[in-house]
Amino acid sequence: MSGNDVLGSGEVLDLLRRENALLEGHFLLSSGLHSDRYFQCALALCDPRSAGQLANALVARLAAEGLEYDLVVGPALGAVVWAQEVARAAGTKSFFTERKGEKGAGMALRRGFVIAPGTRCLVVEDVVTTGGSAKEVIDLLNEIGAKVVAVGSVVNRSGGNPFADLGLPLVALAEVTARTWAPSDPPEGFENSTPIKPGSRA
Repeated sequence: MSGNDVLGSGEVLDLLRRENALLEGHFLLSSGLHSDRYFQCALALCDPRSAGQLANALVARLAAEGLEYDLVVGPALGAVVWAQEVARAAGTKSFFTERKGEKGAGMALRRGFVIAPGTRCLVVEDVVTTGGSAKEVIDLLNEIGAKVVAVGSVVNRSGGNPFADLGLPLVALAEVTARTWAPSDPPEGFENSTPIKPGSRA
């Protein structure tokens, strides 16, 4: 890893803007909330050079905090590439989890992935908003006896650490303040605005 791969928070946001992965406007999030900012990290992660820079930066921050792990695990579909790149930078393997069915039904390991009890796991997400998907991964790993050491992300837009109640650190490359609101309670200027949903879910 070269010194040029260790990005600061501002450099991470600049990279996302260059890749059109940071949008501003009126957006419908997968959580059902509305927001004035939207992160589509897939547009940055599709470039192996950008993905590698981001992954190296996260691995460096995890190492600086003394966090050690044997496996990187992320939820499909959004964190599959991110998990792979972080694992590449860390010199570990990566697995991904898949939903059992509708949202809320929990996550499952498929495709022959097996995690032994006691395995130290890093859970990754590209963008943390509510932390819901990552928590489903954490629940699955806890059920099978793995040890989750931390959550790592490109962007944390939650306004805090939604995993603090689980006793887990959240290591994010960029902390971003973005307004979010319920559809029934729009802020001034968004009362008659129609949101767009640029994400992958219908």
